[in-house]
Amino acid sequence: QVQLVESGGGLVQAGGSLRLSCAASGRTITTYAMGWFRQAPGKEREFVAAISWSGSRTTYGDSVKGRFTISRDNVKNMMYLQMNSLKPEDTAVYYCAAAAGGGRYWIPPPEYEYDFWGQGTQVTVPL
Repeated sequence: QVQLVESGGGLVQAGGSLRLSCAASGRTITTYAMGWFRQAPGKEREFVAAISWSGSRTTYGDSVKGRFTISRDNVKNMMYLQMNSLKPEDTAVYYCAAAAGGGRYWIPPPEYEYDFWGQGTQVTVPL
């Protein structure tokens, strides 16, 4: 089992930045691909970004490309999401997730059923 805990959410003005963290425990995430997702009220869960377990490959949802950066530190068992140029439409609960089973360069497709999920952290960007 892998336990995931997100932190770093909050209220930030449009154009501002936040850095989300995802702390893993229970097992090392060294061989897990990791991802960030978000869900706004009344909307379906949306893929945000994913990173291979080696950290060498990343992918992003179209709505965040060029503004968000995913990274990980396997030594610390952590994953991060740097969010810049935030917009009101980025308001959502952000979740981190872990997926097992792939090679060092594998990134799950956005619709993949990840194995473990955190409880989420709220990000609010007011109008």
